[in-house]
Amino acid sequence: MLSGTFSARAYSFFDTLLWIACLNLLWIVFTLLGLGVLGAGPATAAAQIAVRKRARGDAAPLFRSFASDYFRNFVRANALALPVMGVAVALSMNWNYFSASGDLFSQLVAAGIFVAAILLAGAACYLFPMYARYELPLAQYLLMSSRFAFRHLAGTVILLFISAAALYASTTVPGLVPFFSIGAWLFATGWLCDRFFTANDESVAGASVAGPDNPGAKGSLPAASVA
Repeated sequence: MLSGTFSARAYSFFDTLLWIACLNLLWIVFTLLGLGVLGAGPATAAAQIAVRKRARGDAAPLFRSFASDYFRNFVRANALALPVMGVAVALSMNWNYFSASGDLFSQLVAAGIFVAAILLAGAACYLFPMYARYELPLAQYLLMSSRFAFRHLAGTVILLFISAAALYASTTVPGLVPFFSIGAWLFATGWLCDRFFTANDESVAGASVAGPDNPGAKGSLPAASVA
């Protein structure tokens, strides 16, 4: 019995590693297919949809479903990703400019920009997992991901820690990037966000049963999920 259980767990573990490696490769290939800037958003959306399907136990073929979701969400995913990329680039350029100056005002501005970048990164961690789960107007994804990041700070800190760890591992061992690190980050953040959203939906459902005036229901996400 123990041997069978260990074998099953080992198989599940290595199967997940292989799935993550394939996800990593697909993300890179389809990002390059969109010339980088125009491919990253749709590739991330397709990856997070694939992670959500796997979290639900859906055994759909990865390549076929990834390609289908990539092209189907190409325009909407870019409409989400490009503004975030633009803000990130603007913050980076301004931080480089002000941090290079030695006066107190410039250093304070640089510190403020750094905090804004952390807040943007926290909201961005939820953006595409939210897109994979909920059907919302485009503008609402940016708003709700920001609100969710602020309302669930513990989860946001965990996601930022995972993101920082993935970035550190990728810069320390660059060979991980084409094989594992991007897929591992997408899988970990997508899986965690799916759990966070499920807990939030259950909390909102409980609050709505308790009464419409319950403060726990404020700022909640709608329950309609993406098919």
